Amino acid sequence: MTFLELAEQVLMDEARPLTSTEIWSIALNKGYVKQLNSTGKTPSATLGAQMYVNSRDNAKSKFARTDTRPKKFYLKSMEGKIDLNDNSIPDDIPSPVKKKFTFLEKDLHKVLTYFASSYLHCYTKTINHSLSSKKEFGEWVHPDMVGCHFAMEDWKQEVYDFSGVMGVRAIELFSFELKRELNFSNLRELFQCVSNSSWANNAYLVTAQIYDNDDFFDELSRLATSFGIGVIELDVEDPDSSEIVIPAKHRKYLDWEGIDKLAMNSDFKYFIETVKSDIISKKIHKKEYDSILDIESLKKGLK
Repeated sequence: MTFLELAEQVLMDEARPLTSTEIWSIALNKGYVKQLNSTGKTPSATLGAQMYVNSRDNAKSKFARTDTRPKKFYLKSMEGKIDLNDNSIPDDIPSPVKKKFTFLEKDLHKVLTYFASSYLHCYTKTINHSLSSKKEFGEWVHPDMVGCHFAMEDWKQEVYDFSGVMGVRAIELFSFELKRELNFSNLRELFQCVSNSSWANNAYLVTAQIYDNDDFFDELSRLATSFGIGVIELDVEDPDSSEIVIPAKHRKYLDWEGIDKLAMNSDFKYFIETVKSDIISKKIHKKEYDSILDIESLKKGLK
């Protein structure tokens, strides 16, 4: 069962508008969650994000949203048959649990490097902000990490040579902005991600905790989808359970003016030189990117 199938089943059963948190709680009580193919640590956040993104497609989506706060979802097929102003609250709605952090933001870099390698097939490079002149440009310029996916890594030599003749560069560039947590107080950081990451093919806001609140999911999803920024939630305790909560919108073309501006940073300049060298040599120099720890070493280092 997918998240959207789970939501559809709950809304059919209840025949009334529900928030994503309410849908998740009812799914737990009814045992539908056991049929869900997900290992993420905050599946309720994934459910909320997927429902918001899906309901934006008015033509194809089965879901619609109320104008209330918080937003509630209902099935279009039930319009005229249910009360859209139903504000009753189901029993046993779990209260959000705020996680206590035992790690620093910089510790997330190792987890993201592992996740990017394992699930995005991307080599990362951490960008040291102190290597750029703040007098010339402000803090809003630099991404925390960048990365590159080399499609050529899986291609036969003949295919790679042919792509070169056709003028196709078999790479995708990534940009990442990392925050320990996302909540209403720092939601503006998403705009920092937009500023720092719009040069890349794929841009992600990465966090270890998303505030469990329907209004927040609604606003986060709205901003993320509007600007094409993806959201990744890292699971520090179990990195393999990290997940892409909101997919990034792929940009076909790179922003060369933005790349030129970022090249004032020696780490970023070294990154693009390394990528260029890898393309020319047809060999990926893995030691020039962030070290990828195995899962056991990663968990041990974060304890």
